[in-house]
Amino acid sequence: MSRIFRALVISALVASCGGGGNKSSAPRNLDNACSIAQQRPKYMKAFRKTEQKWGVPVHVQMAAMYQESKFKGDARTPLKYTLGVIPMGRQSSAYGYAQALDATWKEYQVDQGRRSAKRDRIADASDFMGWYMNRSKQRNGISLNDARNQYLAYHEGHTGYKRGSFYGKSWLMRIAGQIDERSYKYRNQLQGCRG
Repeated sequence: MSRIFRALVISALVASCGGGGNKSSAPRNLDNACSIAQQRPKYMKAFRKTEQKWGVPVHVQMAAMYQESKFKGDARTPLKYTLGVIPMGRQSSAYGYAQALDATWKEYQVDQGRRSAKRDRIADASDFMGWYMNRSKQRNGISLNDARNQYLAYHEGHTGYKRGSFYGKSWLMRIAGQIDERSYKYRNQLQGCRG
């Protein structure tokens, strides 16, 4: 066999082994909760476990995670640039499925005794969301079914939410409304899923 042919065969074999579980690949058809559930049963297992533990409905978790990372485990915020071309680091330390900030993630790990939890592991990211949203309920009285206000508290932090910092951010209010709509859409779709 020629070198080129062997290289092509090896490349094809390596490429065929990588499907499905890649942290950087999102499920297809993110507008369909049933499709996500079918493609990523591990996600649904994590969401259901979080719902049982923390009471946060699966569709609320899914809508928030869609907004935060589009279900990509290695999601990061965009780079900041100086003079439009020189990279100067990330916009924040947010990382993973839940886009948890370094300090908030560490607080979660300590509070829950889960020092080995990872932001790019779906079960940990889902549990983090449940923990955080429960704190939003305790501190700000936000229902666990209220995807809109849960997201506003998630984005602005508990103190920022209490102060109403989101009122001056029309773009954030629009996004929170979209999350609320997506949450209802996912809820309705999940009720009709087979299996």
